[in-house]
Amino acid sequence: MSKYAIIADASCDLGEAFQKEYDIRVIFGHLHYPQGEVEAFLSWDERKRDTFYKELSKNPDGYSTAPPNVEEFKAVFLEYAQKGEDVLCITISGGISGACDFATQAKNEVLRQYPNARIIIIDSLRFSIGHGLLVILAAKLRAMGRGIDEVGAYLEDNKNRIHQCGWLDDLSFVAKKGRLTHSKAFFGKLAGVKPIGEFDYNGLTTVIGKVKGAKKAYSVLLNYIENTIENPSEQTIFIAQTSRYAQAEKYQAMIRERFKPKEVIIVDVFPFCGINIGPGLMAAYYIGKPISKGLTEEKTLVERLIKAEG
Repeated sequence: MSKYAIIADASCDLGEAFQKEYDIRVIFGHLHYPQGEVEAFLSWDERKRDTFYKELSKNPDGYSTAPPNVEEFKAVFLEYAQKGEDVLCITISGGISGACDFATQAKNEVLRQYPNARIIIIDSLRFSIGHGLLVILAAKLRAMGRGIDEVGAYLEDNKNRIHQCGWLDDLSFVAKKGRLTHSKAFFGKLAGVKPIGEFDYNGLTTVIGKVKGAKKAYSVLLNYIENTIENPSEQTIFIAQTSRYAQAEKYQAMIRERFKPKEVIIVDVFPFCGINIGPGLMAAYYIGKPISKGLTEEKTLVERLIKAEG
């Protein structure tokens, strides 16, 4: 098996410890703050995290993101082509970012210089730790000795099995940033309502139900996971949160008790994704049954689960 690199953009939300543990290379992209542009990052302390989300809430229009450009992808791909190493690059969903297109353009330019270079681009159809989970799966398969073609094919076949199961307190923010249709945003403005979100085919978060009150919402989420997850005892489940750490800890304990997975890890959503999500996210990410077109099966399931709560 020839050696190959696994590369992702910063939307994977995999911090420095994960990058080191799984030997993952990140191409960071750009953050536009009210004070000016900075390079995206995947490391901070609790104080900086809380400050960021407070400032973002006050001035959401003052923040935006830009993915790595063609030249930035090209520079990294060239580095590996010159060493004769293959590249597996996994990007944020092409439905919400130009990263996949930029990476593909960079690949084509590199191949003109190094026609024997092997570069595979995978559109994750996910963002944040949903994207990151796919990257980790690739790294685990590589560690098992699987070649780049086999791993690439596995990701294409299974990326639609990465689920998001959680809520976002205020959908008006994520709708404004283009990650949700505006027609659904008002759900998040009703007092005590928890909009239940799931990934759709384009990597957007889609509301598949709404629950009144946190207690019922937790119950619906756990029952939804039970009906959609596969082999939970063999999985590491991630919980992403934006200024909802206490709720994430409660969810973590419930998931551990109910499903007994290998691990349940709470992760931050860093600014590259956080700018487009806003505060109030608390969601689990795991491998499960393939998501249906139009989320028809998932919506029917959630409606049944909500009705059962009374």
